Amino acid sequence: MTTTALADSVHVLGASIGFDYHGLIDNFWRLTVDGVTYGSIYALVAVGYTLVYGVLRLINFAHSEVFMLGMFGQLIGLMLLGFAAAPDAYSQGILLTCVYLVAAMIIGMAVSGGAAVGLERIAYRPLRKRRARPLSFLITAIGMSFVLQEFVHFILPKIDPNLGGTNAQQPIRLVEQTEQFRFLGAPVTNVAIIIVLAAVALAVGTEVVINRTRFGRAIRAVAQDPDTATLMGVSREKVIMLTFLIGGVLAGGAALLYTLKVPNGIIYLGGFILGIKAFSAAVLGGIGNLRGALLGGILLGVVEQYGQILFGTQWRDVVAFVVLVLVLMVRPTGILGESLGRARA
Repeated sequence: MTTTALADSVHVLGASIGFDYHGLIDNFWRLTVDGVTYGSIYALVAVGYTLVYGVLRLINFAHSEVFMLGMFGQLIGLMLLGFAAAPDAYSQGILLTCVYLVAAMIIGMAVSGGAAVGLERIAYRPLRKRRARPLSFLITAIGMSFVLQEFVHFILPKIDPNLGGTNAQQPIRLVEQTEQFRFLGAPVTNVAIIIVLAAVALAVGTEVVINRTRFGRAIRAVAQDPDTATLMGVSREKVIMLTFLIGGVLAGGAALLYTLKVPNGIIYLGGFILGIKAFSAAVLGGIGNLRGALLGGILLGVVEQYGQILFGTQWRDVVAFVVLVLVLMVRPTGILGESLGRARA
């Protein structure tokens, strides 16, 4: 390649990437609000990754499909409650809207929680009984991810032609997005408030369960030393099952919050990218660390919002993963780096 051609290539690359620091400065607080909103969703899904890893040392790559099933679950649940596909439901009034939001979240949690428990019993428990190698668990997790995707892709449309398939389903809009107030000049909508408050409530509830209850102590005991925990009377299989259940329930809650923020994401591939980001958030904060997953999710959400303005929308995901790599180069265990087994009582 000649010097001129190389210079032209660099020029084209620079033009495609861009560096709009004026846009970042002008929209800094709006991007921060959006980043915290998206990051709250990532954090809830990341907790599922970090809990399972803390207990089993397993990266459950099928967790993204547990999240995806939660999106379909809450959609089907609302349709069974009488809503047609993709109408605006917020005309029902504030009280009924709150009721339907809670109902949709409970349905999504039930579907995702049930899927997570079923995944553990069908795919992972037989491997544990056979004392399979860690690589077998990893391959199984990836395989189950594709199985769940293709179930929604091919089987679900045979049950109901309006569901599944290649085209994305429009969610039932329960909330009309309106600006409530401004934070340092940035508009804060009712959807952002619902997402952040719901995520905080679920995260605090999980923190209390893990660190302040008998069951939480059992989880941390199994994460620290499963053999000793079993000798002390802790049912390892029960702990593992309930750990998957908690992760699935949080993914189901995140599924509803995601559809409130992204109105066209209900598709069989809808959990793939978000699942990768949530896993990255768990690694960024410190895999196996509950608070690290929450911190990593928020940071990842904010960084990708800054990146899409600074370098261009098409570089949004790239920027987030580059930051992840840079952080791990400096601190390989993540920002907090404390495992679940050594969490404080």
